[in-house]
Parts: sequence; C-alpha cells; structure tokens
Amino acid sequence: MISAVIMAGGKGERFWPKSRKKQPKQLLKLTNDDKTMIQLTVDRIEKLVDSNNIFIATVEDYAHPINSQLPQVPKQNILVEPMGKNTAACIGLAAVHIAKKDPDAVMLVLPSDHLIKNNEKFIDVLKTAKEVAEQGENLVTIGIRPQYPETGYGYINFEEKIDSINGNDVLKVNRFVEKPDKETAKKYLESGKYLWNSGMFAWKVSTILKCMEMYMPELYKGLMKIKEAIGTDKEEEVLCSEYSKFESISIDYGIMEKAESIFVIPGDFGWDDVGSWTSLERINNPDKEGNVVKGDNVITLDTKKCIIEGSNKLIATIGVEDLVIVDTDDATLICSKEKSQQVKNLLKKIKIMKKENYL
Repeated sequence: MISAVIMAGGKGERFWPKSRKKQPKQLLKLTNDDKTMIQLTVDRIEKLVDSNNIFIATVEDYAHPINSQLPQVPKQNILVEPMGKNTAACIGLAAVHIAKKDPDAVMLVLPSDHLIKNNEKFIDVLKTAKEVAEQGENLVTIGIRPQYPETGYGYINFEEKIDSINGNDVLKVNRFVEKPDKETAKKYLESGKYLWNSGMFAWKVSTILKCMEMYMPELYKGLMKIKEAIGTDKEEEVLCSEYSKFESISIDYGIMEKAESIFVIPGDFGWDDVGSWTSLERINNPDKEGNVVKGDNVITLDTKKCIIEGSNKLIATIGVEDLVIVDTDDATLICSKEKSQQVKNLLKKIKIMKKENYL
C-alpha cells in the first residue's frame, strides 16, 4: 500500500490579514485555479494515492473546514492533533494510524500549502522516492534545485549519486543545514552541492517508527500507547494525555539529522512554498506595470510592482511602488514588499495590544 500524509496544522501567519486562526493559508485560494491550497495538494497526489489512503494531520479548529473542502477523503482519515507539537509528533501520529491498516505501507509526507506547477514531473519524482523507500530501511527526501541564494529555506548537502531511477538521480545525503545568511546561501548555490529542503519525505511506516524508537524513544513509547488505543473508547483520552508529553521538535532535528541511509531526489517541477505575500509575484502573472492585483474593486494610477488583494471596499492607489496592500472586512495591511516577512512580528504586537479578535 502507498499512503500520503498531508500536514495541515500550520497557521500561515505571514498571509495575515487573509490568513486567520479559523482560516489558515492552506484553506485559502491564492492561485488562479479557484481552489484552495489543500485542495490542489490532494488533487495532485490522487494521481498516485487512492483517496482512502490519504490522511490529513491538522488541529481541531481546521478539521471541519478541511472535511468540507475535501469530501473525497474519509472523515476518519482527518487526524486531529490535540495541540501543535511540530512535525515529528504529527508524522508519528499519522504513522501509527497507517500502521494499523498496513505496517509495511510506504508513507509519503507532504505539506498542504506548497505550489507545484508541473504535476506530472512531481508524481514521477514521488514514484522514484517510493521505489527507494521500498528498497530497504531508507529515508527519502525531495530536494529542490536552488534558483537563487534564498535565506528563508533550509538546505540539504548531498554527496555522490547512488543511482538513477526513472531518469531521476538518487543522491546520498551528507547533512541537513539550517537557514543560512546571504553570503552562505551564495556559497551553497555556487558549490552545486546543495538543494533546498522542501519538507517532503518518503519511507516505509516500519522504517520511520524504527527510527523514532532509536532516536526519539519517549515519542515512540507514547505513540505505541496511542496506537493501542485507536478505535477504542479511550482513544481521545490517551491521545491527549500522551500528546501533551511530547517534545515539540521537527522531524529534521529529531530524526533526519541523526539517522543513516538518507537519500535525496532532486525535483524540478516548479515548486514554490508560497511563504509570504511576495510569493504571489512568482505564482501569478504580473500586469504590464508589474502589479499583481486580485479583486474587482481596485483602481491603480502610476502604481508599479505592487501586490494588491482587495475584498469589498474600493482600493485606489496613486504613485506608489513595491507595496503589499491587503484588505479584508475588518483589517487592512499596508507594508513594503521588503518587509513582508515581518508580518509575524506584527501579529505579536497585535497580541500584546490584546486585539486577539484580529488574529
């Protein structure tokens, strides 16, 4: 069996004020496809994985809207975390649910809010990742060939080519490295030995659980208790009790930086993590003035290289450049594109000012 786990518990704070507590980035329509990010993700993976074997890991606030947006995914496959504990716990929870169905299943792990432009190439790379995962106790990740010295992504340093499957290179991973500064990112790009870390993985369920037992024993013990309780009247009680004890740590820190037999497959399929408002310039076609405008009630005059997202109110701009302007019913964001990554800091200030109703 091949299964897919789509991680959909993130808040997408850098897309405020569109992204809110009850409607995070993965539930928004950010492209011209008239589908939300999570709907596009599921559409894509359904070409490889039966919808009955697609699992969504999320939190309570998002479970109902996800169920509404994805009627083809069985309701019991929407796994609700009692609290956010980062990706190691999230992946572990999904792994024990899949193991109950098929302990030898291959498990694909995907973010819910990334853009893929070439779906055929993407599926082809995943098929290769599945083959490598099946060949042994291998952990496989998908790396993206860097196009520029990005400082907002983690990187994967690879060694020699091990194999070529279906025309896709299989490379041995040397190490995972954290987000670099600009100069370091330039060196990574020039070396040709680094890939962007996409946060996409493939492994057998038995392999990832064995790694958790070895490198994260406390997490593994708790997961085994949760596994025992699945389908019983104590499932929710045990889940909440054990989850509260889990360390909040990413799968990269908890497993990938410690384990052996890690391989990376480079992917050239038009990937974008759609990480902030400026991403819209990459995934939508700017007009002749370089503006990306969404909404029917926007009028621009002498306006260049701006990102404008309107709702009901008229937005009118004159003589501005390189701005992000986002209007909703109760909040408006205006910032320079250069500072768009600081939206998360703005939300911290909103919390300090006790204006939580805007979050």
